Amino acid sequence: MSGDPEKTTVGIAKSETGIDGFDELTLGGLPTGRPTLVCGGAGCGKTLFASTFLIHGARALGEPGVFVTFEERPTDIVSNVASLGFALDQLVDEDKIHIEHIAIDPSEFVEIGDYDLEAIFIRLEAAVERIGAKRVVLDTIESLFAAFSNPAILRAEIRRLFDWLKERKLTTVITGERGDGAFTRQGLEEYVSDCVLLLDHRVQNQISTRRLRIVKYRGTAHGTNEYPFLIDSDGFSVLPVSALGLNHKVYDERISSGVDDLDDMLSGRGFHRGSSILISGVAGSGKSTLAASFVDAACRNGEKAAYFSFEESADQTVRNMRSVGIDLKDYIDGGRLNYFAARPTFYSLEMHLAVMLREIARLKPRIVIVDPISAFDRSGDSNEVQTMLLRMVDYLKSHGVTGVFTNLTHAKGDETLTDVGLSSLMDAWILMLNREAGGEFNRELYLLKARGLQHSNQVREFIMSENGLQLRAPYLGQEGALTGSRRRAKEAEAGRTEAVRAAEVERLKQQGEHRRRKLEAQIEALRAEMAAEELEARRLIDAESAYLKRAKLDGEEARAMREGVAVRKRVDGGGNGAE
Repeated sequence: MSGDPEKTTVGIAKSETGIDGFDELTLGGLPTGRPTLVCGGAGCGKTLFASTFLIHGARALGEPGVFVTFEERPTDIVSNVASLGFALDQLVDEDKIHIEHIAIDPSEFVEIGDYDLEAIFIRLEAAVERIGAKRVVLDTIESLFAAFSNPAILRAEIRRLFDWLKERKLTTVITGERGDGAFTRQGLEEYVSDCVLLLDHRVQNQISTRRLRIVKYRGTAHGTNEYPFLIDSDGFSVLPVSALGLNHKVYDERISSGVDDLDDMLSGRGFHRGSSILISGVAGSGKSTLAASFVDAACRNGEKAAYFSFEESADQTVRNMRSVGIDLKDYIDGGRLNYFAARPTFYSLEMHLAVMLREIARLKPRIVIVDPISAFDRSGDSNEVQTMLLRMVDYLKSHGVTGVFTNLTHAKGDETLTDVGLSSLMDAWILMLNREAGGEFNRELYLLKARGLQHSNQVREFIMSENGLQLRAPYLGQEGALTGSRRRAKEAEAGRTEAVRAAEVERLKQQGEHRRRKLEAQIEALRAEMAAEELEARRLIDAESAYLKRAKLDGEEARAMREGVAVRKRVDGGGNGAE
């Protein structure tokens, strides 16, 4: 809240109570200058609600207040609120709060004729004027009824008291005990008609829970559901079911799961930052190990992480994760990982939620692990668990924190049906199973959903070893998808078949090469033979040409001899040819 003493909506002014969550539900707080009835059974927190309202006004908003108690002594009230971290005695010393104790013991009263509450008016008016009060608390006002026998007169006086408070525009909280079939034993809601709050303290499965309901709030919009609330060392706080709107910031940035093969199923880039991721599966399927892998990736990247475990201690988780090559101890010692372990039945669902939200607000981690949410099945029904998870997811999304939630399912029938209520809240859903085949269990991983991301729809075998986490595609054949030893046997058989085929191909290649070389040798021999024949043919041609040339010369010589010309030419030595 902004700290303004009054919040104005259409038609009505409101005053903050300082109660986390309640002012958001009522869009500002309680009606300013009007009385509000807070009713409920014993131990439901009425007095602490009123005390928080009064102390917040005096300490944070500069509005002094008067606390009128008809049962508890001032010292008891101071001690009670001190357990919530409120220094009420200091505010009393500073005249910011005045405690007026009006003790009414029926055994000390003697009724004679008519009576009125004028003395109470005088004391209250004096206290208001002394410190300039703007807020008033009337705690367990119905104690007045026990002292007098004429309820009609007393109710008329109480109506006059309420009118007196309205005339002075005092923002007032009146507490009253729950009656049978009515909000209070004496029907005070008839007089306080502007705002009525009902507090309830119930026990289910030996676990106590508190609820708040705004029965009436005249002149303004408000939440109408039952809302869980807490009373602890940090005060009184109301936990709305979820934010009023779906206006969370979305991120395009991707974060790694710590398993490269899983990131590859998401185009190699992992999940969107700020996503809510559900990891569900049967016992022993590797849910916590995969969640720890998310933590390992974030811490290695220098980011803070918060791990809320409801089954294992920090030392046990550290030891178990070492077996798969994940060392969380260094992150815990270095302050990057904050590990919180608690039994799910130790607190109510609301208390667990409040603790987680407060630690997240204090530590500001970038990733949060809740392992497992199925541990709360015995703490409340499925609707309450889903409501708690919705509030958690809503808070993480509004702060850009990635949430990883593990959930135990049971291998009966369709495994996906058990998580429909939870998976609808999630951006991504990873289903992990153990399949029996060939006399052994093998882990399988399915990426059923990843909003806004292209992802593989193939089943992967999930392998955990000292070398880390791996996702291996199963062997797909005529017998279906095979994993484990059957996959390895089929791969070995396929490998042997492939080796035989490869050897046959190599033999055929060598045979072809041998034949090629043989043919090339034959071709070379034919070429040599042809070259020899060509050479012989050339020799014969040349010889024939020489023979013909010599024959021609011999013929010419023979003709010349017959004519006597050639002889003379030889004798004359090439003379002029005479004679």
